Amino acid sequence: MRPQPGDLLRIDGRASVQFGGDRALTFRVVSVGPEVPHTGWIWLTGYVLNRRGTATAKREIFVQFAGLRRATSTPPPNRSRVTRRYASQA
Repeated sequence: MRPQPGDLLRIDGRASVQFGGDRALTFRVVSVGPEVPHTGWIWLTGYVLNRRGTATAKREIFVQFAGLRRATSTPPPNRSRVTRRYASQA
């Protein structure tokens, strides 16, 4: 799988040992780096998303193509809601 900007990926130990176990993350791809001399590896730039779909950090990661997996859908980021209070009329 060759990632594209906008892809939502689950990065875990299959992509690189540094993301094994509880260090796995959900990652929204922003850009894909050029090919590198290490066959099967690529640089990705993007945002780490929390469980609510909110970006928490921008990262650049070096991962193996073979270990990339599409993430299950994440809810869209929370949008602030404006709540209006009306004065009661007496």
